Amino acid sequence: MAQPETRVAIVTGAASGIGLETARALKAAGYRVFGTSRKVDQVVEGDITMLPCDLTSDAAVADVVETISSRTGRIDLLVNNAGFGISGGAEESSIEQAQALFDVNLFGAIRMTRAVLPLMRAGGGGRIVNISSLFGLVPAPYMALYAASKHALDGYSESLDHEVRTQGIRVVLVEPAYTRTAFDRNLVSPDAPLAAYDAARTGQERLMRDVMAAADAPAAVAETVVKAAKATVPKVRYTVGKMARRVSLLRRFVPAGAFDKGIRKQMRLPQ
Repeated sequence: MAQPETRVAIVTGAASGIGLETARALKAAGYRVFGTSRKVDQVVEGDITMLPCDLTSDAAVADVVETISSRTGRIDLLVNNAGFGISGGAEESSIEQAQALFDVNLFGAIRMTRAVLPLMRAGGGGRIVNISSLFGLVPAPYMALYAASKHALDGYSESLDHEVRTQGIRVVLVEPAYTRTAFDRNLVSPDAPLAAYDAARTGQERLMRDVMAAADAPAAVAETVVKAAKATVPKVRYTVGKMARRVSLLRRFVPAGAFDKGIRKQMRLPQ
């Protein structure tokens, strides 16, 4: 009896954090894994092949997908993980800075998705897992642009899922809350800071340090990605961790006014 072909996965932003843990977990689950990062060009532990890819470039995305396809003849799974955040008042970021964030967090995922869909369709199916965030469901004061990009990714993912189901392809969301990675240390400062936000920005930086100390491990997100990738009938959304599940339920069932007060309390904002 012929052995089934090894499934092929692509993980963006795989050099560290959630992306690296996801690549490791998928490799352990039997996938042949290719990771992408803006600058990395090496093979890391466990035979995970890393390839450089600038997700803001149409040509770079097309090249990396073609490279993987030519080596393997198939692409079964895409995990869109790459992204970054800006910490500060929404008013403090220029339009150019906001566009740069969306070009990675949203349009990077869209570019990769458009590149792999024809290959998945030709192969009879596939799975796309988009790493969103709890902030794709709820407000994120002083990270408004990041939250906006994740809200947009959620809407894109759910809509696309309806479009490609009949082609054997499913699109799902994985939504963690705070995760112990370098995300907080890599937050970008606003490029047009205003004195009116100095105190609030300092307070949010302190809050971020506090919550990250008790955040979920990136391995928990990776385990959820594997679950979402392998599910015969996947859910549209997978929350990760107790906090994300609790807040997701509150968002659905708690009256808007009470939820608003809860957000302000959680974010240490005056009522």
